[in-house]
Amino acid sequence: MTAITVIGTENMGQAIAGIAAEGGASVQILARDVEKAGTAAASVGASAGVIGDAISGEIVVLAVPYPALAEIATTYGDQLANKVVVDITNPVDFATFDGLVVPADSSAAAELAALVPAAKVVKAFNTNLAATLASGELGGEPTVVQIAGDDDAAKKLLTDVITAAGLKVADAGALKRARELEALGFLQMVLAVREQIGWTGGFAVRA
Repeated sequence: MTAITVIGTENMGQAIAGIAAEGGASVQILARDVEKAGTAAASVGASAGVIGDAISGEIVVLAVPYPALAEIATTYGDQLANKVVVDITNPVDFATFDGLVVPADSSAAAELAALVPAAKVVKAFNTNLAATLASGELGGEPTVVQIAGDDDAAKKLLTDVITAAGLKVADAGALKRARELEALGFLQMVLAVREQIGWTGGFAVRA
């Protein structure tokens, strides 16, 4: 059984924990607020703890805002070595909502990989809205999770859990493709904020 640790209990964290549980994984949920972690864990049959507790998962999903990535990397350091570390963030400039705050030739995922060089960083879930992850469908089709990463075995481990839950995966290739995935995630958020699409919608990928 694959073990997954989800750090974060907001909508995305809860949706991803639900997918992991549905996919047959053992789930641990960590958050700053132990009560929130406990509530989220109870809904999917997971264990709960606070950030700083030992990580039990071989896959670690960072369901936190972009500015928190550096803090998580510092808190866990060597514990993340050889783990599949999943970055779901969109590094949006929320002051202006007019762009990404990472350099044009980089990404949040690339910055995270530099902070935890012994980890196997995968970009995933950032092009999905929480509602379509929770429902498992978009426009009458299974929700597709787009991923990118340099380690094929790491991507397969995550893919197997996602597909076991009934969703689909589209592999965008190497981690450098995280830049394009983050731009796509940002555009989707802009459209939702401008009420051009609903927060229960988003971009669909069809083969």
